[in-house]
Amino acid sequence: MEHYDSIIIGAGHNGLVCAAYLARAGQKVLVLETADKPGGLAASREFHAGFKAPVAHSVNHFPKKIVTDLGLESHGFGTSSESLPTIGLSEEGHHVVLQGGAVTGVEAGDAAAYPDFMKQMQRFADALKPFWLKTIPRAAITNLADMMTFGRIGLKLRMLGKEDMREFMRITALPARDLMDENFDHPILKSVLCWDGLIGSKMAPRSPNHAVLPLLYRMSGDYCGDPGSLIEALHAAASASGAKIRTATAVERILVRTKDGVLAAQGVELANGEKIEADRVVSSADPQTTFFSLAGVESLEIEFTNRIRRLRCDGYVAKLHLALNGLPEFTGLDQVGGRMIIAPHMDAIEFAYDEAKYGECSNEPVMEIVIPSLRDSSLAPQGQHVLSAHVMYAPRRLKGGWDDSKRESFRERAIDAIARYAPGIRGQIIHSELLTPKDLESDFGVTGGHWHHTEFALDQALMMRPTYQAAQYSTPLPGLYLCGAGCHPGGDLNGSPGHNAAHEILR
Repeated sequence: MEHYDSIIIGAGHNGLVCAAYLARAGQKVLVLETADKPGGLAASREFHAGFKAPVAHSVNHFPKKIVTDLGLESHGFGTSSESLPTIGLSEEGHHVVLQGGAVTGVEAGDAAAYPDFMKQMQRFADALKPFWLKTIPRAAITNLADMMTFGRIGLKLRMLGKEDMREFMRITALPARDLMDENFDHPILKSVLCWDGLIGSKMAPRSPNHAVLPLLYRMSGDYCGDPGSLIEALHAAASASGAKIRTATAVERILVRTKDGVLAAQGVELANGEKIEADRVVSSADPQTTFFSLAGVESLEIEFTNRIRRLRCDGYVAKLHLALNGLPEFTGLDQVGGRMIIAPHMDAIEFAYDEAKYGECSNEPVMEIVIPSLRDSSLAPQGQHVLSAHVMYAPRRLKGGWDDSKRESFRERAIDAIARYAPGIRGQIIHSELLTPKDLESDFGVTGGHWHHTEFALDQALMMRPTYQAAQYSTPLPGLYLCGAGCHPGGDLNGSPGHNAAHEILR
């Protein structure tokens, strides 16, 4: 029986990052992926003949360190430090555009306040930035290295200065609505600015203890890019480093056996019955899948499994794909090359969330739209395009459950919302697809269809992500590690969990 140093479950971006680092360090690494190609939610998939799109439709804060360490640019990852312009759409064509540190389409007071606000928020993001690529120690400090990590965090915050440090501590637990109302007047500007703190979550502008930390996380990256080229580059980098990657290979369970008198993960059993041994197993699957479906609760203490069971993992974002016979035209918008937000005011986000949290689909969905075929012409036939939208809010646990009629109803509702801003778009649609959180769960094996594997909130962040005893990538089961989005620092196409897990294993 072949033996590996590390078996990694899942060839999503975090699994590939982890595999590349471990293989570069000399480990014999095997990556096992259920799908027929790597990438997970970032993999491009054909949703209509000739039209492709990934579920994760943009890379907007990928760390420079990982790009440099793994030589991703030499493997074809095209990086840019300039993010796409963000456009808050207005039905009347009076759009709000955020680009290059300035905002247009708002009154003079908001235009003047915006650079100062962003400068301060960027200072806060830069203070936290070094720690996204580090293991956050347990709250109970046990060694000098842990003490120094916490000391560096404290020093970074103290170096903000007394006034900014107080402001940082104040806004960390502040609802997004309060933060925006304190600083701006324009309703679309406020909606757009709080969007990145809310997207992918079960939260809205009035929700406390949530939006600011994800917002700072998304402001602290280095590179933007295309999901397809990122996955191809990571695949190439891992393979070039010596990692073996097997696709169309489902893991049935983690092999847990007694070693030196204690239970430990010692390999995996595949769906076809094949068993593969390893010194350790590293899972990029979400925590509930890892511990309940793969490792088995019988191998873990009940207090730990109860904490894992309580993780908030229900997704609230649907994915809409439109195959279009041409480039859509939005009222009052000269070009559609940016990221477009449909959220006319913060109450629109709040009301959409209110319906979803009680098990209903939003009657007036809010969403983020991109046209990825403008950047990657391989996603659509020549002269045609793909529209990709993250649509909120669509609860995983819909009253009465999801079926074809409910999926179609919500899809048409989302298209109606877009058509208010792009009146001719229905005449351009060749095919449409809506993936609900239930679909994401069944098609991609993500519990609850939650992008981030579990909510990115203060009680599920830093040394509490996903929970204590598993927040430093190792787990209570010896030989089993985590490296997915459910780990610190969190989800998105970022790669930090894979980087951190690999360094923790090698340490």
